[in-house]
Amino acid sequence: MESTTLHYKKLIDVLGRNYVKEKVESPFDFIHIANKGINANVVKNFRVYFDLSRDKTADLLNISTPTLYRWTKSNKNLERNYSIKLFEIADLFLYGIEVFENKDSFFKWLNLPNTAIGGLEPLELLEIPNGVSKVRDIIGRIEHGVYS
Repeated sequence: MESTTLHYKKLIDVLGRNYVKEKVESPFDFIHIANKGINANVVKNFRVYFDLSRDKTADLLNISTPTLYRWTKSNKNLERNYSIKLFEIADLFLYGIEVFENKDSFFKWLNLPNTAIGGLEPLELLEIPNGVSKVRDIIGRIEHGVYS
């Protein structure tokens, strides 16, 4: 349980404590926080922490790069579904880094074709519905030593 608490504290640090003031104890809290609205600048914190380009981040959220730029520039709140998606991806990235023991190894794995998902790259799945959960399942299998 302690490692879960530390994981969610790290998630809040990644997105920005000045924007995510609520306590996160489970993925269901993502929904509660998103319902209240979360400032679009969490996207900038996410990008910087994981060293992602604005284009890649926009792709992950299924929005255009100019739209992402406008949202952060105008200091608006993200729409509920984009907030939840951002939480889920940040949570997944932190989990992957924990399992692979470093950021470089995890991001390398994300970009390699994987037979467990029909030869697709795990990163490709993150942009589709339910893709985050599919990638999380594969990482869980790797964590437990199941061939993936």
